[in-house]
Amino acid sequence: MQPIVDTSLWLAHKRRALAYPTAGADFLMRRAAEDLAERLGAVERKFDRAAVLFCQTPAASDVLATSGKVADIVRVEADAAFLDDGAGRGAAGLVAPLETVPFEPESLDLAVSLLSLQAMNDIPGMLVQIRRALKPDGLFLGAFAGAGTLSELRESLLAAETELYGGASPRVIPFTDVRDAGALLQRAGLALPVADVETVTARYDSLFGLMADLRAMGETSALVDRSRRPGTRKLFARVAEIYAERFSDADGRIRASFPIVWMSGWAPDASQQKPLKPGSAKISLKTILENPGGR
Repeated sequence: MQPIVDTSLWLAHKRRALAYPTAGADFLMRRAAEDLAERLGAVERKFDRAAVLFCQTPAASDVLATSGKVADIVRVEADAAFLDDGAGRGAAGLVAPLETVPFEPESLDLAVSLLSLQAMNDIPGMLVQIRRALKPDGLFLGAFAGAGTLSELRESLLAAETELYGGASPRVIPFTDVRDAGALLQRAGLALPVADVETVTARYDSLFGLMADLRAMGETSALVDRSRRPGTRKLFARVAEIYAERFSDADGRIRASFPIVWMSGWAPDASQQKPLKPGSAKISLKTILENPGGR
């Protein structure tokens, strides 16, 4: 499979962001962790062993630890640098290559991934590995940047490069949409698949504030086919103008969209609810439509 993302470069960006932290730039991870806490809280069961996969920070493992629902937590990262300050509250740390799930089959009760799947070249393969590592009736909860992420920046870059150079180079990675996410869960063999999307909208004084946050997140371009031509001041000045013209609010501040796609699925188990067989309904749709107020 032809890789789309240079994962070595993505990790280098993440290490640089870790070494030079910027206050507040982790707002997407904090939001994802808050949503994880809500979603886990709605699950009425406890888990013996959980893995937190390539989340880059202890935010997700801390949610599991404070939930009181998980006995044993292992935090997996692609670089020991992400574990230098510890794996998180009550969690063990493990280093493994990105896009791998380093656990025996049917050894996990819960697997969690926050904001890293979008950087993986083989998302279907990763989901298959997760399903294999889950015990029957084990749960996967994942969130990643979905289709529409940085759509304003993508459009502004395309317009500016076309205007200045007569063509454009790819600078923003392609993102998976929520419909495809549901299909990926089914393809991986996960039961009761659910995919939904929540959009976070951030506002900035200008393009350059957004770019600073992306650098601080470690989310600057890591495309394999990215342009090797350095962006000039002229280019980014024009991008900033177009961005402000097309995507600013009444107060002059610009918007940046971050749709977060959430996925959940369970390893198949005989105890799970099954859909009714076709033709097993006791009342026909025709009867309901013809007698809307009756029984």
